[in-house]
Amino acid sequence: MQSTQVTTDAREIIEPSGKDTEFVFFSGKGGVGKSTVSCATATWLAENDYNILLVTTDPAPNLSDIFGQQIGHKVTDIDGVDNLSAIEIDPDQAAEDYRHETIEPMRELLNDEQISAVEEQLNSPCVEEIAAFDNFVDFMDSPEYDVVVFDTAPTGHTIRLMELPSDWNAELEKGGSTCIGPAASMEERKKDYERAIDTLQDSEKTSFAFVGKPEDSSIDEIQRSASELVELGIESQLLIINGYLPGSVCEDPFFSGKREDEQAVIERAASEFGANAMATYPLQPGEIAGLDLLADVGGVLYDGDDATVNVGSATNVDIDESVYFDSLTDPDAVTEKLQPVDSETRYLFFTGKGGVGKSTIAATSATKLAEAGYETLVVTTDPAAHLEDIFGEPVGHDPTSVSQENLDAARIDQEQALEEYREQVLNHVTEMYAEKEDTEIDVDAAIANVEEELESPCAEEMAALEKFVAYFDEDGYDIVVFDTAPTGHTLRLLELPSDWKGFMDLGSLTKGAAPAKGDQYDKVIETMQNPDKSSFAFVMYPEYTPMMEAHRAAEDLKDQVGIETAFVVANYLLPEEYGDNAFFANRRAQQQQYLSEIKDRFETPMMLAPLRQDEPIGLDELSAFGDVVTGLDTVERQPAEVSPQ
Repeated sequence: MQSTQVTTDAREIIEPSGKDTEFVFFSGKGGVGKSTVSCATATWLAENDYNILLVTTDPAPNLSDIFGQQIGHKVTDIDGVDNLSAIEIDPDQAAEDYRHETIEPMRELLNDEQISAVEEQLNSPCVEEIAAFDNFVDFMDSPEYDVVVFDTAPTGHTIRLMELPSDWNAELEKGGSTCIGPAASMEERKKDYERAIDTLQDSEKTSFAFVGKPEDSSIDEIQRSASELVELGIESQLLIINGYLPGSVCEDPFFSGKREDEQAVIERAASEFGANAMATYPLQPGEIAGLDLLADVGGVLYDGDDATVNVGSATNVDIDESVYFDSLTDPDAVTEKLQPVDSETRYLFFTGKGGVGKSTIAATSATKLAEAGYETLVVTTDPAAHLEDIFGEPVGHDPTSVSQENLDAARIDQEQALEEYREQVLNHVTEMYAEKEDTEIDVDAAIANVEEELESPCAEEMAALEKFVAYFDEDGYDIVVFDTAPTGHTLRLLELPSDWKGFMDLGSLTKGAAPAKGDQYDKVIETMQNPDKSSFAFVMYPEYTPMMEAHRAAEDLKDQVGIETAFVVANYLLPEEYGDNAFFANRRAQQQQYLSEIKDRFETPMMLAPLRQDEPIGLDELSAFGDVVTGLDTVERQPAEVSPQ
C-alpha cells in the first residue's frame, strides 16, 4: 500500500465555496511538516486562480526557506506564483505591539505606580498567545483574498482565554483584570474577538486541518487536540499524515519493518478519523523547498496524483559517521549532568515538542540511574500516560514502584491535579471570608465567580504547576526525572511579582484568592537555576523546525527565568548499518548538517540516540538502550521486592 487518501474530500474542504473570504488553519507539532503542507496548499490554491494570503505565527518560521526568498514581518508577494502573498508574524514583535497598544491609552489616566502594575501584568505569558490571536483577527477583514491560509492555528488554550470571562459586560463594568491585561483595555476588541470565534466555529467559512507523522503518539496527540477543539465548537475536517517511508527505498528488514508499522498507523487513523477527510504524503530524500516540490505535494494531497520520490537525488557529501559522531558528543560531560552533586537531590528535566521521544529518553535515563544505585523517581505530565506503556506496568498519580530496585514512577493526572487545586483555592477563599465578619462583599457571589474562573486554562496551568512544585518536597530520592519539563510559559507564572505568586489574577480571583506560596516558589526557581541541583535537557530530532523551536525555548528559559540548558538529546539518528541506498544517504547527510548546527547553537554536551526499529518497552530493553545513549556505569539490575504503593 503506497498511501491511504481521500483526496476528493480534501479538495472540497480546502477550496472556497462562497464569495466571502474563507480561512484554512493548519495545526501540528514542530517538525511534522506543517509549514510545508501550508505552503503547498497556498500554492495549489493560487495556481487554481484564487487570491491567497499565507500567514505563519510559528515562532520558528521557515516560509522564507521553503519559497527561497525573504518574507519576514510584512505581506510579501511570492516570486513565480501569481495571486500568492505571505507574511511571517514575529511573535515577539506582536506581543510588544499588544502591550504598547494596551498601555499607551492609559498613561494619561493612571499614575506611574498604576502603570507599573499594568506593565507587570502584561508580562504574563498568556499575552503572547493573545497577540498571535490579534493577528488572526486583523486578517479576518481581508476582502482582497479568497482564502487566508494560517500555518499554526490558535490552540484550544488560546480560544478559551478569549472566551473569558463569560460575561464580558459585567467584567468590563467593574474594571476587572484578566491574565491578558485589564479588562477595560479589551473593550474595543470585544466584538472582534466574539466575531473571530464565531468564524472559527462556522464550518462554511473555516477549515481546520491537523498534520502529523505516521506514529501512534502523533495520532494520539492529534485526537486529544481535535477533541478539545470540538468541545469549543470547532470541527477538525482534514487529517494529513506526512512523511511515511516510500516502499521503493525500504530494502532491508529494518526499514521494511518501520514501513509496516507506519502503514498500520495510517490504517488506524483512516478508521478512527472516518468522518473526516484524510490524505498522506511520503518522506522525501531531502527537505521540501522550491515550487516544483510544493506542486508535487499539492498535487498528491488535492488532485490525487502519485507522489514523485526522487531517490537518485542523493548528496555527494561523504562523511565518516563514526568519526563525525565522536566529535559531537562527550559522554562524560553528559553523565556529569545526570548525577547528583554532594548528596543533594538532582532534578532532571527532559523537554521538547510532542513526538520527539522525550518520554523514552526520560524513562531510559531513569532506568540507568536506578541501576547505578541512585534512588530515582520519574514523573510525567504527559496526558497520554505514555510512561506506563514504556515501562509496561501501571503508573499512577502518586509514586509507584515499577519492579526495578531504586526506581519509582508517577503520572500527574491533569484532571485530578485540577480538582485538588480547585479544592485548595475554594477552601482558602471560604476561610478568608469567614474571618472577615464585617465584610460587605456578597460571599456567595464572590465564591461563584472564583468557581467560574477556575474553569480557565490558566487555572489548569496553575494546577499542574502546583503538583510539579510538590515534587520538590518529595523525600528519599537522589534523583527526580521530569518527562515534559515546565515550559518558559509556565515558569514565568512563578516569576510574576512576589505578591501575585500562587494565584491567577482573573477578574474577581484577585490577590489573596489562593494561598500565598511565594517563599516556596522562590525556592523552586532557585533550585532550577542551580546547575549543581538541576539539569534541563532539550530532546529533538536533527531537522530545522525541531532544532529552532528547541533553541527558542532554551533562550526563553535563559532570558526569562535564568535557567541554562545543561545538554541536548539528538534523537532518531539513522543507523549506519541499514538503509544502504541514495535515499538514506541523503537523509543522513541532512541529519549530520543539523547535528553540527545544533552543536553550534546550543554549545552544550550532546546525547546521541539512534533510531530503533521498535521503541524500547520494559526494563530490559530500556537498560540496553541506556547502555547506548547515556554512558552511565551501572550495577546489575535486580527485580525490586517492594510491592507497588
